[in-house]
Amino acid sequence: MKLEICLVCLLSLILPGCTNTAASGDDPATKKGGKKGKGGRGGEGGPVPVVAASVLEKSVPIEVSAVGNVEAYSTINVVPQISGQLTQIYFREGDFVQKGEKLFTIDPSQLEAQVAQAEANLARDEALLSQSEANLAKDSAGEKYARDQAVRYAKLFAEGIVSKEQGDQLASTADSLAQGVRADKAAGDSMRAQMRADQAAIRNLKVQLAYTTISSPIDGRTGNLTVKPGNVVNANVSSLMSITQVQPIYVTFSVPETHLSEVRRYMAQGKLTVEATPQDGSTDKPAQGVLTFVDNNVDSTTGTIKLKGTFPNPGRQLWPGEYVNVVLRMAVRQNALVVPNQAVQTGQLRLAPGSRVQIGGPNGPAGTGRGGSFRSGGRGGKGGGRDRGGEDGGGQGGAKSADGGATQDSAITGHGGAGSGRGNGFKDQGKRRPPAEQ
Repeated sequence: MKLEICLVCLLSLILPGCTNTAASGDDPATKKGGKKGKGGRGGEGGPVPVVAASVLEKSVPIEVSAVGNVEAYSTINVVPQISGQLTQIYFREGDFVQKGEKLFTIDPSQLEAQVAQAEANLARDEALLSQSEANLAKDSAGEKYARDQAVRYAKLFAEGIVSKEQGDQLASTADSLAQGVRADKAAGDSMRAQMRADQAAIRNLKVQLAYTTISSPIDGRTGNLTVKPGNVVNANVSSLMSITQVQPIYVTFSVPETHLSEVRRYMAQGKLTVEATPQDGSTDKPAQGVLTFVDNNVDSTTGTIKLKGTFPNPGRQLWPGEYVNVVLRMAVRQNALVVPNQAVQTGQLRLAPGSRVQIGGPNGPAGTGRGGSFRSGGRGGKGGGRDRGGEDGGGQGGAKSADGGATQDSAITGHGGAGSGRGNGFKDQGKRRPPAEQ
């Protein structure tokens, strides 16, 4: 019974074409209508050819596409740390510079003079310290001699040889010299402290002198130069220019919050690949990077989550500030069944609304399968899951839309039996039915 219905359906598609051909040959008035029916809605046209293509088994990437913005890995504003006249510039605007490369020179003559003065003060204090130490040694020797004399005269007084006044005088002299020794020690300590202060002042001046030469703190590209040689710059005020690091570089993009759980799940399994392609079409090969950042909250106004990928950017293909097309590849589904895009009928079809593909066998149509799709970024075909029936499919066909116009949808013919569809692909579960029964 089903075979008869299938044959009736096929005849119903062929006979109108034959009738049209005959009518166009007998009645000249219908020739114009016949030409219109070749591809439009105004006529019934001839039979529409059907080209079949096989269902392929491929590895299908699971991807999310978005539009992202390129951000510099780091941006440095070059600001002088001392005031003075800018005397020399060692680069041109837009040059790529290396870390430690000399960029500017500020007039160092004033600081060099201050360093020389501080070094002279240090030398003076060193001399004064030496003098203090010599006085200390002299007074220490005199104090020791006076102390010994006082001890001897004390013994002579006890024996009645000298008077008591002479013994007291020598003891007083020894005490006076002892106080002089203590003063000399204090003076030596003061000189040492002064020398340390001089040394600190010299180091400070040398640090400021080093600021007269400005070097690049990072590898990057120089920007617009705002100050020309000969101008006076102020410390921590004047911005000379900026340096932008582009190797590596960031690409920031947002995806709907519905993908957050998938992103987190696949990210826990390993690094996720991110591809970025400039929108100007300057290159066919996208830049490769990895996902390195997931924001800590969802934007409640847009319902999106911000992500960030890090790209080595060896050829400087990505440029800060530009918009790029981003593809986040989360995983690759192995051995998925795919059909050409042309084989999928979309819209309000006569058979049923939604996405459908015509499935056929060696003896005629075998039914209609419901098509699923992966987020494959439009690369290849549509499909998913695993159809155990062994069908082939694809090509161009002649299904009718709901309003009666001809459509260029795809039909699937096959050479397998009536298996059951499983997974996200052809949801044609159970027995295959001819189109007349769908």
